[in-house]
Amino acid sequence: MFTPSDFRKGLRIVVEDQPWTVIDFLHIKMGRGRAKIQTKLKHIRTGAVVERVFTSGDMFTPVDMQSRKMQYMYENGGEYAFMDTETFEQITIPRDGLDEAHWYLIENQEYKVMFLDNEALSVDLPANVVLEVVETEPAVRGDTVTNVTKPAKLSTGLMVKVPSFVKEGDKVKVDTRTNEYLERAN
Repeated sequence: MFTPSDFRKGLRIVVEDQPWTVIDFLHIKMGRGRAKIQTKLKHIRTGAVVERVFTSGDMFTPVDMQSRKMQYMYENGGEYAFMDTETFEQITIPRDGLDEAHWYLIENQEYKVMFLDNEALSVDLPANVVLEVVETEPAVRGDTVTNVTKPAKLSTGLMVKVPSFVKEGDKVKVDTRTNEYLERAN
């Protein structure tokens, strides 16, 4: 059982017999009475986003989701194909179910695919991934005084801001939660 004090981004809870993911939350404590928690919730199946206010005494059950390790195979017309490496069963997940995760999927890598009632709904990503820079402007001589950044297109099509010393062909580590450059990878 969860209470609103347990809320964090990405927490999956059941509200009124429906599965939701906490996108954002804010604790509000007025002078008297219970604390209120203002939340933004995303429906796990439909993707609908709603705002709800809960009191500190409310209780929630966790969503009963199963995860299976699956290998990402390919993308075809907005559908992303995954294969279970033990049973060789293949499933597809539409781009809507992946949100921003589709920018970080690398072919033949294994990911945790989340299932609700035997329906594949989303992919749990690692905190960061290493991707190759395929397109960026060359560094300009003299731009070393401050933190100068430039746009770079990565191998999956994701655009991020990178420091001026990064060049095409470099591998960079990107935070999957914030879509930001972390460091150059070896």
